[in-house]
Amino acid sequence: MREQVIAWLAENVPPPRVNHILRVEQMAMDLAVNYNLDQEKASIAGLMHDLAKYFKPQQLLKMASADGLEVDEVLEANPHLLHADVSAIVARDVFGIKDEEILQAIANHTLGRPGMGLLSCIVFLADSLEPGRGDTSELQALRQISRHNIYQAVWLTCDYTLKFLLESPSLIHPRIITTRNWFCLRSKSKQLIAQSTA
Repeated sequence: MREQVIAWLAENVPPPRVNHILRVEQMAMDLAVNYNLDQEKASIAGLMHDLAKYFKPQQLLKMASADGLEVDEVLEANPHLLHADVSAIVARDVFGIKDEEILQAIANHTLGRPGMGLLSCIVFLADSLEPGRGDTSELQALRQISRHNIYQAVWLTCDYTLKFLLESPSLIHPRIITTRNWFCLRSKSKQLIAQSTA
């Protein structure tokens, strides 16, 4: 299966993006080991997270609509944000992936989702924090946190992404904000519980 996916990627994705995908796969597997999660699932989700990255906007919109996904005005104005959801559709329809946890991890890797599961958190973090993204002190700190407190890591990675988006003319999808708030609240309540039992 892995060889089949890599061959497909080589035909549909430029080499620098394939390198990014392989780094995401590796980081997802490392985090899966760290959190006692199935490494193979992390590998598959990491490897397939950007299948639709280079699909044209009209194709993304068409596939999302055909699959019954809700396409709001932000997604309509910036169809590229649909590449995560459409990558999950490709994983299901082209590669026969039936595991809902893997499909959700692929679909949630860009905007996240409030209450998303551990595998989704891992792929979300691996996509943003893989070594090719840079080596700033902020990224280094986020990578450290991702190994110790996954909820806090998702919250702070959302903050990192939002800071970047606020400095650009990009539209911000509300789901990244609801994801950020959900993980911020859960992270803070876990800290309070830890303090009260210390």
